[in-house]
Amino acid sequence: MKTSFIKYGVKDGQDLCEISLENDHGMKVKLLNYGATLEKVLLNSENMILSLNSPEDYSKERNFLGGTVGRICGRVRLGQWKHGNHIYQLPKNDGENHIHGGIGTDMKVWNFKLKNSDQESQADLFLFDSDGDNGYPGNMKLHVTYKLDNKNNVSYKLEAVSDQLTIFNPANHTYFNLGEKATDLNLQLAADYYLPVGKDGLPNQGMQSVENTVFDFRQGKKIAETLGSDDSQIKLRNGLDHPFILNGMQPAAILTSDKHKMVMTTNAPAIVTYTANHFNHTGIANNIGQYDGITLEAQCPPAEGINLGEITLLPYEEFERKINWNFS
Repeated sequence: MKTSFIKYGVKDGQDLCEISLENDHGMKVKLLNYGATLEKVLLNSENMILSLNSPEDYSKERNFLGGTVGRICGRVRLGQWKHGNHIYQLPKNDGENHIHGGIGTDMKVWNFKLKNSDQESQADLFLFDSDGDNGYPGNMKLHVTYKLDNKNNVSYKLEAVSDQLTIFNPANHTYFNLGEKATDLNLQLAADYYLPVGKDGLPNQGMQSVENTVFDFRQGKKIAETLGSDDSQIKLRNGLDHPFILNGMQPAAILTSDKHKMVMTTNAPAIVTYTANHFNHTGIANNIGQYDGITLEAQCPPAEGINLGEITLLPYEEFERKINWNFS
């Protein structure tokens, strides 16, 4: 097992570093302390996820590729959170709504330390997010741990605590492609229900059964079948952009290509899928096109209204999100 890092730049007076974890079989994981980002997963030198051309590109414009997106990943209707008789207002940065935490945790430079043993290589990343930042109450400390072992498990754990009542629903925003395009992949999800969404991307109909719909991935099927369908929800979002409510069975998701397989377990209640619908080979992500990858964002599903009890944290309540991706 090996751990190392190189400095590649400076942002806001802080060093930007690319971290490398490597197991005894030559599998490598590249991380960035910018955004606690999963940059590359190299299996036999082949990248299993979507990445920008260079580490320097990640801080040039927001892209969400592999980032730890928070404090909330996804949308908040009207940017509002109602708690009792009080309504908190978050900045509206997506039309009338709030999205992806404003200037989110994926756009900040995290501190880090490395740890290595015979069994696994590990990177711990830390961020202090101050009270009032992006309109969120509470001083919050975040701690992300990435680990790589000799069984080709890449694990991700996010722990956080706030000194005030607040809302928190982050997600790792990695796009998986297993060296192919999303349209070439087979997806299986342990989900009996999904959430239809409106034009603004927010749920508006409650949970709907996947039975007899293009959203039924329980037995596994090609993603291309769903993307190529005439389903009104797929056409509305130009692809998959939907939360799936997990039924508690593990693994939560299995992604397969002709050569590779990724098995995902998580303690999250939902997975939000997004098939890179907006990418078009322009800007800093000029090497990425539509449907080149798919996110499997382990988080709480977005709420229809502004009563956000599911993602409300009490003062000093400990938050813990766990994900494990096994590659073969």
